[in-house]
Amino acid sequence: MSEPAVSWRVAEASAPWPLASGDLPDVNVWLALSHTQHPFHEAASRYWQSVCDSGTPLWFCRTTMVSLVRLLSQPKLMGAAVLSLNQALAIYRQWLATPEVGLLADSAALDDTLEQLLNQAGSAQPARLWTDICLAATAQSAGLRMVTFDRDFERFGLARCLVLTGE
Repeated sequence: MSEPAVSWRVAEASAPWPLASGDLPDVNVWLALSHTQHPFHEAASRYWQSVCDSGTPLWFCRTTMVSLVRLLSQPKLMGAAVLSLNQALAIYRQWLATPEVGLLADSAALDDTLEQLLNQAGSAQPARLWTDICLAATAQSAGLRMVTFDRDFERFGLARCLVLTGE
């Protein structure tokens, strides 16, 4: 994570969409970036360096924010590196303090895009994909590229999606 240069920014919900270019990293990317012992930390760090070099803005949405804080504070996942909720929230705030990162407000088109993706994916989709569908709809409705380590996102046919490999 680079040194904070400015305070965090929030995309205004009333702004015309797409709000900005950039990427919406999945929580698995944020977690790999935040935890040096994560198996995909090196791959996530290469991605981070590439977006910093290109000036690509990265966005949290409320789902990825809550998920990152929750995962960083889970003893079964984090082991000895587990954080308290306050410590995990501080990690999130550190990300927001970097000039490359902002918090995305929901697009006015989010509900319609969510419904389209649900219809496209079909009702037989497992419930475990609900959060993925919500994140995909958030990225699609805001005009952002979804970035993830999860190949399940390929099933949504997003206009812009980057599936990172852990190698």
